[in-house]
Amino acid sequence: MPLPTLRQLRTFLAVVDEGSVSLAARALGLTQPAASQQLRELERNLGVRLLDRAAGRSLPTAAGAAFAAPARRAVAAAEEAVAAALAHREGHAGRVRVGTGATACIHLLPPLLATLKQRLPALEVVVVTGNSDDMVRRLEEGALDCALVTLPLAHNRALQVTPLLDDPLVALLPEAMAGPGRAIRPPELAALPLILYEAGGRTRRLIDAWFERAGLSPRPAMELGSVEAIKGLVSSGLGASVLPLLAAGQAVPGTVVRPLEPALERKLGLVLRREKVLDRGLRALVEALEGLKGKRPGE
Repeated sequence: MPLPTLRQLRTFLAVVDEGSVSLAARALGLTQPAASQQLRELERNLGVRLLDRAAGRSLPTAAGAAFAAPARRAVAAAEEAVAAALAHREGHAGRVRVGTGATACIHLLPPLLATLKQRLPALEVVVVTGNSDDMVRRLEEGALDCALVTLPLAHNRALQVTPLLDDPLVALLPEAMAGPGRAIRPPELAALPLILYEAGGRTRRLIDAWFERAGLSPRPAMELGSVEAIKGLVSSGLGASVLPLLAAGQAVPGTVVRPLEPALERKLGLVLRREKVLDRGLRALVEALEGLKGKRPGE
């Protein structure tokens, strides 16, 4: 049996409410023949008479009276579903899932997300942290809507990459290990106990390559996945590290920041799937991130 259409349900309920097909048609912006046709099709599909026509009025039969209540619920549910979808389209509700590293999550995203929340209060923003390779993989799988990661990426025509922010890498040293106020070179840093990011991440690969270009391959005393834990250990005097300025630029008690020589930096970029449809919430987040383009940490 074909299910009733919403148009048929609305027409039937309008007749019940108005008491006549002509008044119902006028209320719905239909012609009377069009309304009558919908009612005939509805009754034919159901195999039961829903309305009696008598004395110039249309009244529900017993079947029509029983049919009216669930018909109203069905129309209300459809209207609620449409309203929910429209709220997402307009950005009044919805969810955006963004993946990034811990450094950007702690030191870059909070003011952007606070502004976004003021603009779209009902928008839910889910932030997932991890290394860049993992974030890109989850983006490709559809588990994330966008990602803010360290570049470069392996070429992938399914992804759209927008370079955003240059983040210099700097040495973070305990005060007791810091020499004169100048840039620090690879041999000087390699001579110190090192506390570095754990192997495998893009930033760690940049650091390793910086040492390798100087003919060095130091073995870290400690490797951690948390930039805040690294800062805490350096602050305790247990070793030196190489960190993004985004993380090390804020004062860390008991430490000194030195630029690297030769200079080293990482580039953060926004990654989206090319076929991804940008609803209002995701578009607003993308626009906020693109506002970082060309800036330096702290600007």
